[in-house]
Amino acid sequence: MRAEKAKSTYQPNHPNQQADKLMPFVGNPRNNIPEGLPFRLTDYLALIDLTGRAIREDKRGYIERHQPEILMRLGIETNNWLTMTKEFEKSFKDLVGEPNILNKATKLLNRKRRPAFKNCEILLA
Repeated sequence: MRAEKAKSTYQPNHPNQQADKLMPFVGNPRNNIPEGLPFRLTDYLALIDLTGRAIREDKRGYIERHQPEILMRLGIETNNWLTMTKEFEKSFKDLVGEPNILNKATKLLNRKRRPAFKNCEILLA
């Protein structure tokens, strides 16, 4: 359920990626931490991927070694993920999404310009 919800937005650890009816991820432990799991969704997905690759006799299934890591299975390039994680606000100022979705949103909102369209093409296409 959480992995499927992670596909709902391209911004890493975005609140819209929180699965309904499950405890939310609230980030790294700190003072006055809100109620929730004290790590990020991306940390959880990496942990699940690593755990799923462990082959044990008492497990009925596992992720085969030849299977790509979680970002690849979600269709996100590693370098693009790192760029979006480190430079999200610098790369995007307004709307963000796959180019065809961004075009539709721009028309729907009656905008003449597509904000950061080139970055969307590079990072999300």
